[in-house]
Amino acid sequence: MQLSSPWTGAKRPLFQLALTAAALLFSAASVQATQAGLRSFSASAAGAEAVDVALFYPTQAQAQTIPMGPFAPVLAMDGPLPERVKGLILLSHGTGGSELSHHQLAAALAQAGYLVAALRHPHDNWMDRSLVRRGEYFEERPRQVSRVLDALLSDPVWKDRIPAQRIGALGHSAGGFTVLALAGAQADRQRAREHCRNEGDQDPVFCQLGAWPTMPAAPASAAASSSENPPAASSRDARIRSVVAMAPVGVVLTPASLATIQLPVRLLVPSQDTVLVPQFHGRWLSQQVPGLSYEETAEAGHFAYMSQPNRSFKADAGDPASNPQGFDREAFQRRLAQDVVGFFDKTLQP
Repeated sequence: MQLSSPWTGAKRPLFQLALTAAALLFSAASVQATQAGLRSFSASAAGAEAVDVALFYPTQAQAQTIPMGPFAPVLAMDGPLPERVKGLILLSHGTGGSELSHHQLAAALAQAGYLVAALRHPHDNWMDRSLVRRGEYFEERPRQVSRVLDALLSDPVWKDRIPAQRIGALGHSAGGFTVLALAGAQADRQRAREHCRNEGDQDPVFCQLGAWPTMPAAPASAAASSSENPPAASSRDARIRSVVAMAPVGVVLTPASLATIQLPVRLLVPSQDTVLVPQFHGRWLSQQVPGLSYEETAEAGHFAYMSQPNRSFKADAGDPASNPQGFDREAFQRRLAQDVVGFFDKTLQP
C-alpha cells in the first residue's frame, strides 16, 4: 500500500514530528495501570542500511493521545522502561505502510507485557516503495526484520530485558509474507509472474502493486539454482518461535516450503479483501501450512488489521481509512488485540 504523503516532514521519523507535542502533553501523573510507552530505535548493521523502528513497551507512565499524521495513538512517549518484558514481537507492516500502521495492536501487546519492535521497512514504506521493483525484494524484507532482532539482542539497553526464548513475529499484507518467510516459507518470483499473467484479472490490485511480471531476478549466487528465476533463498530465523500473519501475500510462496513450517502459525484472513483476493492468498495459504490456526472474518476488508486513520488519503491499494459497509473497525481492533495477545501468550510460554 503506497501512501501519497499523508505525513508532513517527509524525511524524518514519525516520532520526531510529535516530540514537541508529546513533551507538552506528557506529565508526571500518578502511576497507573500498565500503559504503552514509545521510543525510537535505529537498527544498524555493517554493509546494510539502518532500519528505523518504533519500540512499544510496558510502562507505568501516564499515556496521552499524541497526534501523528493520520493516527492519534495513546502512548507514553519515552516513558520509563520495565526491568524485563514478557517477550519480543517483531512487527512488519504492509508495502507502503509505516511503523505506526498497527499502533493499536502494538500498544495492546505492550500493555500485556511485550516489547514490540515495529519496523519502517527501508524502501518499502509510505515514502518509498522502490524495493518492490528490485530482484532481492523477497529476501531483503525478512532480512530487515532479522537485522532488527540482531540489534535489539545486542543493544545494551534492551538485551538483558528480552527473554531470548520468547520471540514472535506479526505481519500484515506484505508483512504477512515477511513473517511467514521468517518461519521458513520461500517465495518464487516465477509464481508471481505466472499468476499475474494467467489470473491477474481476478487479482488485479496485487498484480498492480508489485509489477511482478517485470520484476528482475535476484542477484545470482554460488548456492543459487541455475534456473533463470530461482526461488528466493531461505530467510528462516530460528530465533522466532511463533508468527501471526494477517491478510498475507500468499501466491508467491512455494507449497513445498510452506509444508515444512513447524512453528505455531496464526493466519487471519478478511473475506472482503479486494487487495489480496483470499482464494489466491490467505485462503490458499490455509491449505498449505500444516497445523496452523486459521480464522476468516466475513465482514472485514484488507485494511481491517490496520489502526483506523483519522482521515482518508490516497493509496495504490485504495483508501486505508475505508471499511466495508457496516464494519466497525474499532470494535474489531479490540477483538483482534485479544486474539493476538492470547496467541502469543500461549505459544511463547517459557
